[in-house]
Amino acid sequence: MTQHQQLAVALERLESSMRAGDLWKQEPPPEEAFESSEPFCIDTMTLPQWLRFVLCARLRESLEQGSALPQQSQIAPAAELQLQGLSTGRRLPVLESLHDIDHVLNTGHLREQASS
Repeated sequence: MTQHQQLAVALERLESSMRAGDLWKQEPPPEEAFESSEPFCIDTMTLPQWLRFVLCARLRESLEQGSALPQQSQIAPAAELQLQGLSTGRRLPVLESLHDIDHVLNTGHLREQASS
């Protein structure tokens, strides 16, 4: 699989984990929220809003256009801090998906999944 295809898989996992954790249903932030200069728009959006309306939207747009992808990503460590208040069952699948996205962007391929 190409890096673009692997990223598409990782994004689908993120959306699925956010839906399962009831984090996908977010109100769209106001337009001015996107103008934030803070990392992850932390001052104008919740992390789930940023994940859905910024990260997923921009990465999907890059995939659709066949654009170059970011070469470095460290989303999962920041998300670990921001999602601490969620139950483990809601938090861990989202974090695993974000680790997958980071890994695809940093290395060009998905992490190998541990066998059950």
